[in-house]
Amino acid sequence: MKVAGFTFIRNAVRNDYPVVEAITSILPLCDEFVIALGSSDDGTEELVRGIDSAKIRIIDTVWDESLREGGRVFAQETDKAFAALSPDVDWAFYIQGDEVVHEKYLPVIQQAMHDNLQDKKVEGLLFKYLHFYGSYSYIAHSRRWYRREIRIVRNNQNIHSYRDAQGFRWNDRKINVKLIDAYIYHYGWVKAPKGLESKLRNFNQFYHDDAWLNENLPQTFEFDFKNADRLLPFEGTHPAVMQRRIKAQNWNLNVDQKAIARQMPLRRRILQKIEDWTGWRVSEYRNYKIIK
Repeated sequence: MKVAGFTFIRNAVRNDYPVVEAITSILPLCDEFVIALGSSDDGTEELVRGIDSAKIRIIDTVWDESLREGGRVFAQETDKAFAALSPDVDWAFYIQGDEVVHEKYLPVIQQAMHDNLQDKKVEGLLFKYLHFYGSYSYIAHSRRWYRREIRIVRNNQNIHSYRDAQGFRWNDRKINVKLIDAYIYHYGWVKAPKGLESKLRNFNQFYHDDAWLNENLPQTFEFDFKNADRLLPFEGTHPAVMQRRIKAQNWNLNVDQKAIARQMPLRRRILQKIEDWTGWRVSEYRNYKIIK
């Protein structure tokens, strides 16, 4: 069984993405790792080339700046990395630059890839998610945040990144996946308030035009945390590769969690209660088909 990791990245230093931690967190499972490195001007190239591993292969890419609708450029860059994998790779493990896998899940993931290798009905593996928000001590919990996504797919060029690189499709259809008992730790929204303001502006430039940005995210806007719906204390442990970043956190998250929850519309509050009681997320969007 041959496994390849792949990702795309650009200006990771400026946006404070833990891309080195992301890559090294899954590197033990990989025989090779392809990085689609977009042209950067902030030291990102030096950062990723500094990872000490012969497994890593970097391809230089140029982002299409005209793609400013729905994050399409993210999918395009993902596909560039995926297409560069060696043809004899069986499983392709996708990780984004702000996602990290805890080392405790590596044996679970390894076993899942092994167990499903010969079952061609299984086209991908589905992961659970923890979305850290504002701090390493809290996770956002909301129906608006995806709770599962595909991160391992077969090395088949019929498969492509979908929409803004959240998931994958086989040509135009949803792919068949097995849900595994492993989590992706998503750290993209762990920043000091000013850093979150900057991230929101930088992120949305790949979804909207300048007029929308100036109207909705002017330079004077202040970030609030209502998008979380609920902030829940995180009581587990973080991946070992993240410990340096966590120790360097130099801000405190001072928000009124009850006030955040009160801003949730009544309909979403009711649906959230149903999920809390039953585990069922009513009308959940799924970009995949779970098989037994």
